[in-house]
Amino acid sequence: MPSTTERVAARVVERRRARGLSQAALAEKTGLNRVTLARLERAMHPPNLDTLDRIARALRVTLADLVK
Repeated sequence: MPSTTERVAARVVERRRARGLSQAALAEKTGLNRVTLARLERAMHPPNLDTLDRIARALRVTLADLVK
C-alpha cells in the first residue's frame, strides 16, 4: 500500500499533466523551485500544508483533491 506521501505525489503529477503543465510551469505558478517540485512528485519528501495549498491553487483543484 502506498504511503500518504506517495499518494499525494501521484495526484500532483496526475493533476499537473491533466492541465498540460510541465514541472517548470507549475513551479513558476506556485513560486516553488522546480527541483523541489520534482522531489515532491517523486515522493522524496512530504510536502507541508502551505506547499500543498499553493499547488492546489495553481492547479485549480481543492486541497482535499490532492490528499484523497
